[in-house]
Amino acid sequence: MQVRTQHDGLDNYLTDASNMCGGHAEKLFVPESASDIPEILRGANASRTPVTVSGARTGTVGGAIPFGGYIISLEKLNKIKKIDKRTMTAVVEPGVILADFQKAVDSEGLFYPPDPTEWSCQIGGTVATNASGARSFKYGATRNYVNALKVVLADGSFVELSRGQAISVNGEPIKLRTTSRHFEIKIPTYTRPKVRKNVSGFFTSQPMDAVDLFIGSEGTLGVITEIELSLLPKGEGFFSGIVFFERNNDLLAFVDETKQVSFASRAERTTPSAMTPTPRSSRKAGSHCLDASLIEYFDDRALNFIREKFPETPSEMAGAIFFEQETTASNEDELLEYWNALLEKHTANLESSWFTTTDRDREKMRAFRHALPVSVNERVVRNKQKKIGTDMAVPDETFPGFLKFQKEMLNASGIDYVIFGHIGDCHLHANLLPKNDEEAARSRHLYGRFVAQAIMLGGCVSAEHGIGKLKRKYLDAMMGERYLNEMAAIKKVLDPSGILGVGNIFDPKYLL
Repeated sequence: MQVRTQHDGLDNYLTDASNMCGGHAEKLFVPESASDIPEILRGANASRTPVTVSGARTGTVGGAIPFGGYIISLEKLNKIKKIDKRTMTAVVEPGVILADFQKAVDSEGLFYPPDPTEWSCQIGGTVATNASGARSFKYGATRNYVNALKVVLADGSFVELSRGQAISVNGEPIKLRTTSRHFEIKIPTYTRPKVRKNVSGFFTSQPMDAVDLFIGSEGTLGVITEIELSLLPKGEGFFSGIVFFERNNDLLAFVDETKQVSFASRAERTTPSAMTPTPRSSRKAGSHCLDASLIEYFDDRALNFIREKFPETPSEMAGAIFFEQETTASNEDELLEYWNALLEKHTANLESSWFTTTDRDREKMRAFRHALPVSVNERVVRNKQKKIGTDMAVPDETFPGFLKFQKEMLNASGIDYVIFGHIGDCHLHANLLPKNDEEAARSRHLYGRFVAQAIMLGGCVSAEHGIGKLKRKYLDAMMGERYLNEMAAIKKVLDPSGILGVGNIFDPKYLL
């Protein structure tokens, strides 16, 4: 096991994608085996030394930045232990890079749906933050694919969790047993917002599985050392499009109908009657297998940014939608026909739009999508300021009003911005790009207004990036003291000395 101190140069481990300043640590541990971790934690627990778990440090909320104590980097726990085609499962260590895992799974004719924008992240980090991404519209977040976990708790004891092993029903405590003790965890009483994406604080549900306590806990409850994931069969084909609209109302109407038809298609497939095929001639429009796997949005300003790298992007458009649909040889023609009719109905600019069914061109479309954050970051560097990006999600029925509110506030501010993201999940990223300190201060004020509006509409303050250290006050506004105390009570059971992930999720006052 590699051990470094302050004098050995820890700079690479003191920052993450949030660019939060001030990180420092006394010592870095880079274990080569999961068996190294209990000893580190036992020593830290005895001396009450803070421990920060470090992955690929691609997070944007400061979760991997230490402020004193030890760092445990999981970069060498990077083995794909098993991919089983028969059970469609995989067992991996937390340091496995997502892109490497996706390639390995694909080579076996299987499919792992979670696809956060940054594929250089580690699987352990995606579990710790319940990462999602564009395909979450159809497939949901990482939580849906985690079958089992091995976790080392703060006192160095191991716990192995499999779904269905420890469950709370009707609100009774979850009972867990480790290698050295057993304990009960009281489930929080709060109700989570009715949004499809939410990583704002600890998960809770009824019934509640112990596995879900650790998914999305941002390194505050234990160190994950092994993960069993479920996989899906690899799709046969696909149809992708980047579609441009001249009027925003047409774009939103297209998104709304695409969502409705997709939800109806999924419902049809999960009902008993779906076992009996419906003759094509008797089907109602939209009742067949049209089902978008992703629906991504770019506003007019985002298109202007992308045009710097993709000059073929048409001008004077209100916005664009990037969608994708899985196909088979038997339904491809019908699906393309229906998509074309849907686009014509909502007056998309078909002459300027791009479509493909080939892997090569699909990668170009994904490059188009990823060119936007790159261009935004380049502008931020030129301005010598930090971007301020939103991550809220709201319920479907309140989304159009929320987007209008953001646009009106941003246009009135005079601050440069772009809006893009996961419109299928009512979850967009408004990136504010201040040019000076005065605009930066106003941008932070606007961010606070957006948070307040999202909470008022029944939404969440973080849909996919987590809370970390940067969004604690917003979680406080969303949850309130009572429910944060209920979350803190869980941490106090699993980590009585409060050494893990210090500063993440909780203001220190809740852990006293």
